[in-house]
Amino acid sequence: MDYFYYLFIILAFIAVVLFLEGTYLAWNAYKGPEAKRIERRLRAMSAGAHEGEDLSIAKKRLLAETPAWERLLLEIPHIHRLDRLLLQSGLALNVAGFLWLSIIGSLAGFILAAVFDLPLFAIIVAGVAVGALPLFYVLNAKRKRLTTFEEQLPDALDLMGRALRAGHAFSGALKMVGDEMPEPVAGEFRTTFDEINYGISLQDALQNMATRLPSDDLRYFVIAVLIQRETGGNLTELLDRISALIRERLKLMGTIQVLSAEGRLSAWILGILPFVLGFYMYLVNTKMMSLLWTDPFGIKLVWSMLAIMVVGVYWMRRVIRIHV
Repeated sequence: MDYFYYLFIILAFIAVVLFLEGTYLAWNAYKGPEAKRIERRLRAMSAGAHEGEDLSIAKKRLLAETPAWERLLLEIPHIHRLDRLLLQSGLALNVAGFLWLSIIGSLAGFILAAVFDLPLFAIIVAGVAVGALPLFYVLNAKRKRLTTFEEQLPDALDLMGRALRAGHAFSGALKMVGDEMPEPVAGEFRTTFDEINYGISLQDALQNMATRLPSDDLRYFVIAVLIQRETGGNLTELLDRISALIRERLKLMGTIQVLSAEGRLSAWILGILPFVLGFYMYLVNTKMMSLLWTDPFGIKLVWSMLAIMVVGVYWMRRVIRIHV
């Protein structure tokens, strides 16, 4: 009788171990790091797809984690533009999370302004300003990612040229860039290589990459490759010339950035100084500053000042922004 008891204990232990192992393998197959990596790459492929294409193998990017929020967000016009902006920023953030951050930021701005007993106009401005912080953060992340990509693109084209000279196919050169180069250029070229492997034509895959990344240098590369495939020619020499052209453009852009640094700093100081000085004067002498929103002439003065500042910011932006 004791032998059957011990045998039962051993079999129960083995069953529990097998159950736990099966549960872990099932979780890892659907929610593990490898599964998430594949899902991320498939969604990135579908995000760059053109309208009307039937890409049944590529999963669509989700706007929210729950189906109810997904259906609600899909009713908003042009919501996919915001989704593409989040994709271009490289942040692990979907549309629903971004909107929740904006709403919570607006509420925090309203509450903080109300605690300081600011006027209604200042409360609205504070709520809108704090609510817009996630958008500015996303735009800044997109700008940094795009700048890093453009700096890495000449090296990627050189690597592709060397791979083609060594006898690799064009898709193999794309894979080599995805394996050897750092992010973000590696991820974009790897996604393009995956699209070609999954049956998407080379033309559509390159156009999808140009859609995901709004870079003029990348568009030059895509257009040059597509024209070369139609008319023929030496692709390695073409890649070398594009790489040299991009490097010269980046060098010229760096010179322009240095020469316009003083103007950009002046624009920031002149744009922020009135609001900082106004807030300080409100803390020092509230009664005097309250005339700006209690007196009718003060309200007209505030609106006139804001209009002049908008014109000044636009003018300074046009002066210091030089497109190369």
